[in-house]
Amino acid sequence: MASLCDIVPPGVVTGDDLLTLLEHARANGYAIPAVNCTSSSSANSVLEAARKANSPIIIQVSNGGGAFLCGKGLKLSESATIGSVALAMHVRSVAKYYGIPVVLHSDHCAKKLLPWFDGMLKADEEFYAKYGEPLFSSHMLDLSEEPDDENIAICVEYFKRMAPMKIWLEMEIGITGGEEDGVNNENIDPEKLYTSPEQVWSVYQALSKIGSMFSIAAAFGNVHGVYKPGNVVLSPEKLGKHQEYAKAKIGGDDKPLYLVMHGGSGSTDAEIKTAVSHGVVKMNIDTDTQWAYWDGLRLFEKEKKDFLQGQIGNPTGKDKPNKKFYDPRVWLRKAEESMVKRVMVSCEKLGCTGTYKVSEALGAPQIGEPKKGISPAVFVAAGAIAGAVATALLKK
Repeated sequence: MASLCDIVPPGVVTGDDLLTLLEHARANGYAIPAVNCTSSSSANSVLEAARKANSPIIIQVSNGGGAFLCGKGLKLSESATIGSVALAMHVRSVAKYYGIPVVLHSDHCAKKLLPWFDGMLKADEEFYAKYGEPLFSSHMLDLSEEPDDENIAICVEYFKRMAPMKIWLEMEIGITGGEEDGVNNENIDPEKLYTSPEQVWSVYQALSKIGSMFSIAAAFGNVHGVYKPGNVVLSPEKLGKHQEYAKAKIGGDDKPLYLVMHGGSGSTDAEIKTAVSHGVVKMNIDTDTQWAYWDGLRLFEKEKKDFLQGQIGNPTGKDKPNKKFYDPRVWLRKAEESMVKRVMVSCEKLGCTGTYKVSEALGAPQIGEPKKGISPAVFVAAGAIAGAVATALLKK
């Protein structure tokens, strides 16, 4: 197997490069952490962690995270889209300088949040028309609360719109428990927390007719958040059953499916290892990194409390200034350093540490280089037309 750094470039990866990256992960038995980011500070922490771990990484933004990035002082219907695009542009501005592959992804999008998804796809199409690649690498549709037929049908229509730009689609079938970003599944029927092989196969049948760039988040008891040990029963071995079922239908590789693990925070090492062994190539992490970010700040405040009670005056003298302690660059950096360490732990658990030799080539922003020749808009037009069908479905 070729070295990853020989076949995948550093910086934000899209299209064929993204497919090559995830093929390499699946074939070599590792997964990539997908970390929710809500600021340039948290995004930089993730990039730093990946560089130190010599690993590819996935930076993802949720609807709530996008709205926060836009600014909570703005109450706009499109705030989540504006903020998500802003994060994508920031990451594209700096990613290549870190010398590792970076996947730009949007997280759970329930049916009620589809206008956010539409906004990001519009940004993708505009970026693609100018530069020949989408703004984001991939997007997730989470229509798992809807009937399976509706879930799959809407995913199909959106995938038709995404495929001409070679944007990866992640979809969810079966429900992840717990609560995240305003979607509460804490009281869901436990049976819905476990996806069947037949459900997964239905997704594969529908999406594979359009393209190969898709992954499935199949539930196996997952929950968002961290819960007391024993309160959550994960069954990652069920993912192997999905692979076996699909292989029996289509033959070929032992792991024909690209699978995703949600609710990674708080999972045991054994559960993570089992999931990855069955073809999981991406694991979401949010709660653990949120805590790590806060914990860095908490410990700094505890240690320097006497220097943080006023602009002037501390134990070393009543006239001594405290600016070097309350400067946001100081305490935010402590939060970042703590988050970096936690992301590196996830890289180690998922087996991606050391999979990519950091590029020492001079970096450059990836915010757009016009392509020569026929406008890429010609090739995306069919996808845009297909997208109108999805819009029509939403009005039902």
